[in-house]
Amino acid sequence: MASEAEQMTAERRLGYIGARFASPPDAAEELLSLLKEAETWLRRVDQLPTESMRKALHPTMSALAPKELLDHRDPDVRLTVTSCLVEITRITAPDPPYDDDVMQHIFTRVVEAFEKLDDVESPFYATRVMILENVAAVRMCVLMLDVDCDDLIRDMFHHFFRTVSNTHQQNVVTSMEAVMTFVINESDDVQQDMPSYLLQDLTSYLLKNVKMEKKETLPASFRLAEKVIGMCHEKLRPVFISLLRGTPIDEYSKVVTSLFEDAMDVDAPGEDTVSQTTKRMSLLNV
Repeated sequence: MASEAEQMTAERRLGYIGARFASPPDAAEELLSLLKEAETWLRRVDQLPTESMRKALHPTMSALAPKELLDHRDPDVRLTVTSCLVEITRITAPDPPYDDDVMQHIFTRVVEAFEKLDDVESPFYATRVMILENVAAVRMCVLMLDVDCDDLIRDMFHHFFRTVSNTHQQNVVTSMEAVMTFVINESDDVQQDMPSYLLQDLTSYLLKNVKMEKKETLPASFRLAEKVIGMCHEKLRPVFISLLRGTPIDEYSKVVTSLFEDAMDVDAPGEDTVSQTTKRMSLLNV
């Protein structure tokens, strides 16, 4: 948490930046410079801002929301606008700063940023990581569920599994794990007496990435999926049982087979091995 003096400095700077947004520059390079300045000072603002800070933020918040900026033709401008809006969402959390339509548009750009998390040489890589860390830190991904961004959530999981790498720093992987875990644990359990379509799809993504392969080194996506399954095992167990009926579970990581073994723990003491095996197979073959 920043000191009171630091917050006052940020408040003054953001008031000045907000005034400049009243007539933003047309040139992409100049606009990007202004956006980076806004991003720098927004990062210094604590959550639960004072009333005076809220007033200082208001012009910038209003200037960044229009569709024209989020859809700017310059990808660097779009990404930096997204970063600023994510910072604003962090500051106002748990309350969203904009209406549902704007939040959906913001989340579209957030997921677009995640698409290139494997480009560690990009000058904007740190910006993408900061967006990811903020989404994880204040559970913005749960807000994605609230504003019906199911397809974006599917894309986000796909991007995480595709881009995660053994060369990523731990904070990147940990943030991915946190986002995926929050989404799974907060998603609806059932839909028409079956696991929700979203939860089924996300579970299928996890299963795809924990299928055993004969490789000397397991891919980072395998370990990511294992970790998420381990943290969401209670939520995922009934979905796994539903999806894996008739499938040899020895094709998958031990973290999957352990879910079925845990399901057998309710067996009465003394139940023989044959009956336990029969019960386990019935889960998969009914």
